[in-house]
Amino acid sequence: MRYILSLCAFIFLFSCTTQKTDSKYAKIEYEAGACFGSCPIFKLTISPDRTAILEAEHFNFSKDFSKGEFSKPREGTFKGVIKEADYNKLVSLLDGLDVKNLKDNYGTRNITDLSTSYLRINFTDGTSKNVEDYGKKGTEKLREVYLFIEELRHNQQWAKVK
Repeated sequence: MRYILSLCAFIFLFSCTTQKTDSKYAKIEYEAGACFGSCPIFKLTISPDRTAILEAEHFNFSKDFSKGEFSKPREGTFKGVIKEADYNKLVSLLDGLDVKNLKDNYGTRNITDLSTSYLRINFTDGTSKNVEDYGKKGTEKLREVYLFIEELRHNQQWAKVK
């Protein structure tokens, strides 16, 4: 009887710690490029298990702008795990975009000092979608995704690895 209870407890504990993700997104990557001001420059890569890599170049953590920022070393590479609620919200936002049917390019280069964003999605079915958006104004739903992803730099726990 003691062994049966031990086995049941082990199975219960194991089933509680195992978390299966059924995301259709194999990798979510967002990159924000430079502008002529203090636009954050970074790349964020998120896996379906919610692990993430933030490659921060400049203007990600400081509020003050100085032209000397570019002469400083890059801010670093950080690792973290996206909170489950935030990951689910991101997946919901992406699902609402109908990602596979987005245009490949948004924005016009009539204004020369805007940042370009790159949204790269790899799906579990082996397909991918890359969206380049000069000025980050592609569609209202895309802007919502950009703002949500950019906020992840500030509302998650990041550990510097380099």
